[in-house]
Amino acid sequence: MRTVVESDIRFIRLWFTDVSGQLKAVAIDPGELEAAFSEGLGFDGSAVQGLTRVYESDMLLRPDPTTFALLPNQGEKVARMFCDLLTPEGKPALSDPRGVLERTLRRAEEIGFSVQIHTEVEFYMLKQTSDPLAIEPVDNAGYFDYVARGGSNDFRRRAVQALEDMGISVEFSHHEAGPGQNEIDLRAADALTAADNIQSLHTVVQEIALSENQMATFMPKPFIDYPGSGMHTHISLLEGGSNAFYDPAGQHRMSRTARAFIAGLLRHAREISAVVNQHVNSYKRLWGGGEAPCYICWGHNNRSALVRIPLYKPGKGQDARVEYRAIDSAANPYLAFAVLIAAGLAGVQGRYDLMEEAQDDVWQLSDSERAVLGIEDLPHSLKDAIDTMARSELVAATLGEEAFDYVLRDKVSEWNAYRAQVTPWELRKSIRPL
Repeated sequence: MRTVVESDIRFIRLWFTDVSGQLKAVAIDPGELEAAFSEGLGFDGSAVQGLTRVYESDMLLRPDPTTFALLPNQGEKVARMFCDLLTPEGKPALSDPRGVLERTLRRAEEIGFSVQIHTEVEFYMLKQTSDPLAIEPVDNAGYFDYVARGGSNDFRRRAVQALEDMGISVEFSHHEAGPGQNEIDLRAADALTAADNIQSLHTVVQEIALSENQMATFMPKPFIDYPGSGMHTHISLLEGGSNAFYDPAGQHRMSRTARAFIAGLLRHAREISAVVNQHVNSYKRLWGGGEAPCYICWGHNNRSALVRIPLYKPGKGQDARVEYRAIDSAANPYLAFAVLIAAGLAGVQGRYDLMEEAQDDVWQLSDSERAVLGIEDLPHSLKDAIDTMARSELVAATLGEEAFDYVLRDKVSEWNAYRAQVTPWELRKSIRPL
């Protein structure tokens, strides 16, 4: 509050996320901040997707002061804070996605772990056109290409600077494999901060793109012939200040905890798919080529595997981590991180055995070869993922009844709407001139 006064901040935006992952905001005058901290800010929760039912609509926003940051490029001085959602009685709202992740992290703490996450966020930059469906990349560059005097270089510089100004550390950024495709990698942070940072990155990237007369999309697979946009997620468990995944005597220097955590991710991969790949379009990325992982296996530095053990420098045991490669950039980060952590911890607590490492390029194996190795498929469609999630005790317990029921209803509605579409491909395939 002292910073608000001393910095002459004119508006404060309170941010929160609905169950589908959409960022929401309300702006308040600095004079209302003290009351927001002490009492919360009331709003109609029934008007926001999945938060509450009409007959119990009142909810409160309470800002988290640890998330205070100035927003860049606003003209006037504007700050933001993420909020927790509360009931009128001041209790945590069970449908709050941020609260779902907080509950999962408390369960991790109860068994002795804290969780660190860093992400590789991919997205496409598109030209502004009069027809929003006629999408076109801003360049024709490829992986790690330097685009001379291109807008994407200046764009990434501005985006990274804006994130750094907000206190969000960026490891590096570069052009990805697809034309107009970019990647920004965020440094490791505690899991809750990492999810907040993803929401901030989405906002910063989209606003800077608009300021340069471009559009940014985090859609998993916007182009048929180009790679999809993933969000490879690196997870570490810390135990008493040490990395619980590191064992210098273990295979690939992995501890038993790391092996069991990976086993949990693999065993529950199909169940959590509708959360980490929440859209119809997500499965076009997974099964559309472009090195997206679609088979349930793990490997050391094997980029065809669903879970990868990345290389790290000798003497850097604190960097030990597992990389989950199926999650895409359109996922709700709070719910996605929650189910990933819950699946891994189920493996740790249940002492799951880890399947044999995939040594080969699993994309090149035949169906029978994968079957012999015990390698299953991820869901082939959102419908397949929904049906699997509906039977999952782990996902239901992690999300809670309210959020779980809403996700199921919302995804069934999306699938039914998609099935009703008549696509240009169908028209081209079926209509022949006489």
